[in-house]
Amino acid sequence: MSNYLIKGGALADGSKRDLYIADGLIVEKGSAITHPAIASAIVIDASNSLVLPGFVDLHTHLREPGREDTETVLSGSRSGAAGGFTALSAMANTSPVADTAGVVEQVFRLGQEAGLCDVFPIGAVTQGLLGKSLSEIGAMAQSAARVRVFSDDGNCVADPMVMRRALEYIKQFDGVIAQHAQDPDLTQGAQMNEGIVSSRLGLRGWPAVAEEAIIARDVLLADHVQSRIHICHLTTAGGVEIVRWAKARGIQVTAEVTPHHLLLTDDEAISYNPVYKVNPPLRTQADVMALREGLADGTIDIVSTDHAPHPTESKECEWQEAAFGMIGLETAFSIVQATMIDSGLMTWTDLVNRMSIAPAKIGKYEKQGLDLMVGSPANLTIVNPSLSWRVDRDLVKSRSRNTPFHGLELPGVVIATMFNGNVTHG
Repeated sequence: MSNYLIKGGALADGSKRDLYIADGLIVEKGSAITHPAIASAIVIDASNSLVLPGFVDLHTHLREPGREDTETVLSGSRSGAAGGFTALSAMANTSPVADTAGVVEQVFRLGQEAGLCDVFPIGAVTQGLLGKSLSEIGAMAQSAARVRVFSDDGNCVADPMVMRRALEYIKQFDGVIAQHAQDPDLTQGAQMNEGIVSSRLGLRGWPAVAEEAIIARDVLLADHVQSRIHICHLTTAGGVEIVRWAKARGIQVTAEVTPHHLLLTDDEAISYNPVYKVNPPLRTQADVMALREGLADGTIDIVSTDHAPHPTESKECEWQEAAFGMIGLETAFSIVQATMIDSGLMTWTDLVNRMSIAPAKIGKYEKQGLDLMVGSPANLTIVNPSLSWRVDRDLVKSRSRNTPFHGLELPGVVIATMFNGNVTHG
């Protein structure tokens, strides 16, 4: 394992500190490092850059096992490293579904073999994601993967009794249920946000209340059983208000927002380009502004990508036939910088909290989301906020190309990513 000297960089608080890294750890930190082995170190020039804790994604679709044509744990890890991530959380909607200890351990070991970032499997709440019977939650929690986050993402746990039982079950090991808040009865056949644009285009609308009703129900259930609930990909102004109300009452709720919901609106659907078709759908400008405000004031705890790879044939077709989803690991940081930092809504310290510290805390990822202190694992990313880059779908590390940001110039470049003291990007 090589040793490194990261020189000339600034931390999130603006203070300039060099970092000496050896044996996977931050060994020395300061402005004049004197470690005796420093002469053999590989120097990484971080001038004009920020050195931040590695980003942690609590919501990634890596597709393996079952859909290795669209993504694998290895290719997704490469994509994550290119985006500054040192930890990814692999959603359970694989084939077979990650609803047993065997499947989550398989994904966990594939992540270890890739060695580019931590890969934490998320276990299914219900068998087969069918919403009827609980999965092997206890066995997954006790497995080598030590699963603490459970989700049927892609499907909503719609039955309130099933959700109550799941919330009660995960209390014994301080787990969390990550809910895909979508009332299935209110969204049958829905293609995009319900509103002026859907009416104009003649596409079946997806009402905001379908999301908000489930959020309201589930925060009340979490309060009733005194358990933890996490709201996936929050998209509506009303949803932000419900989470804000629940937090004020002391309910154990956390929430995430995706980069694409911080930037794009349902106006994109006017093009009929299925690259903009996503679940939950792009909402209105008023919703976007409410999401930004919620992320800035801490109502929304974290940014998660909901990286959702798809083959070309599933996106380059008629809107109604296209799959829902976008890739987002490699553009996430830049979009958060554009929408939240460059707009003055958040500081760099806030960004570190939303993209590293808080997601690691929610997922119980003990060696991630840590301050860059002596003795800490060297999981970090170096970014240059003053540089910009143009998104090119043909150059992404993912196996899929379904990015809605192709051709867009974005601020902020990930210069390098380091995982356990090894450079994984840059």
